[in-house]
Amino acid sequence: MKIEPITVSDLNRYIKNKVADDEYLKSVFVRGEISNFKHHYTGHMYFTLKDENSLIKCIMFKSSTATLNFVPKDGMKVNVLGSVGVFERDGVYQIYVQAMQEDGIGDLYAKFNALKEKLEKQGLFDQSHKKKIPMMPKIIGVLTSNTGAVIRDIINVSTRRNPNCYIRLYPVPVQGPGAAEKIAEGIKFMNEKKLADVLIVARGGGSLEDLWPFNEEVVAHAIYESELPIISAVGHETDFTIADFVADLRAPTPSAAAELAVTDIFDLQDRIGLYQNRLRILLKKKIDFSKMRYEKCLKSRVFTDPKYLVKDRYMMLESLMKDMEKSITSKIKDYKLSMVEKIAKLDSLSPLKTLARGYSVIEKDKKIVKSVKDVQEGDSLNIRVSDGNISAKVSNGTPFFDTHKN
Repeated sequence: MKIEPITVSDLNRYIKNKVADDEYLKSVFVRGEISNFKHHYTGHMYFTLKDENSLIKCIMFKSSTATLNFVPKDGMKVNVLGSVGVFERDGVYQIYVQAMQEDGIGDLYAKFNALKEKLEKQGLFDQSHKKKIPMMPKIIGVLTSNTGAVIRDIINVSTRRNPNCYIRLYPVPVQGPGAAEKIAEGIKFMNEKKLADVLIVARGGGSLEDLWPFNEEVVAHAIYESELPIISAVGHETDFTIADFVADLRAPTPSAAAELAVTDIFDLQDRIGLYQNRLRILLKKKIDFSKMRYEKCLKSRVFTDPKYLVKDRYMMLESLMKDMEKSITSKIKDYKLSMVEKIAKLDSLSPLKTLARGYSVIEKDKKIVKSVKDVQEGDSLNIRVSDGNISAKVSNGTPFFDTHKN
């Protein structure tokens, strides 16, 4: 008897109906840790629920997500209520989640947070340590798998932006045991040999477990100690790893990392052309303005009638000289008046004025006699009066005149 084979669709439909008929699978309450979480733009949520030994795919439609009072993330431990069904097209079974509640933080997520806090305290995330990405690097070093789509994306983007840019690949495993150590060794090797101007550490998206090598402390320290600037491009835009925090620059995707590392040479050429045009316009304006100033200067009176400036200065000099003469005359007049006043004061105090009023001055040996005690009998005296001097001798305490001089 010949047995006719059934189609794959028939088999998947049979399994789907069997699962749908199972009463136990119509309502299951499952505890597990979220991994590989994706919130689709349609509003549906796709993720994997796992424990130490197994995992199962889950989907939560937009109509059910409205009841959530938290934002699901990779590493969260949750309890989900839903039904198990088969997606006939792909032949996979999954939980159709109707409700979900938090049950704690997963072990890997807790480990991630603990290491992040530790390295932050050590200063590995400090902005002051971040190095500037060179504008026009000649060689881009890439640490990633040599078989994945990541290196192809980086090469395509880099060569499109700058065909002269050289990509140097250092192949490393990006997941699994020993991957972290290989990544750290690659970073150190590229630094020791100075094989690039900037490094890109990259891999595609994945679950928290898949990205875990980039959350290892050995990789964090290798990035921190690197003398070459490093761009981290691990996972998708919503994925964050320890490497992202330590790196000098984080890119949301490997393609974005290539854009950040490689300057678009064609855009740069356009900008240079734009600057050249601006420079030409500015130079032309400058030349035109200089010509206008030159022509204006030629029409100036300084050039048309140069003697005018000399005459003007001569008149100014003459005016200054007159002002100076007036000032000197005024000063001399003031000095004369001052001298007359001072002479009058001195004259009023002159001894001759006193003599003119009938007084006289008696001198002995050119010294004024102030008392009878200053002379003795027989001393020669000189008596000064207003109109001359009289010589006399002392006799019995009174002067005896022997000479009269006018």
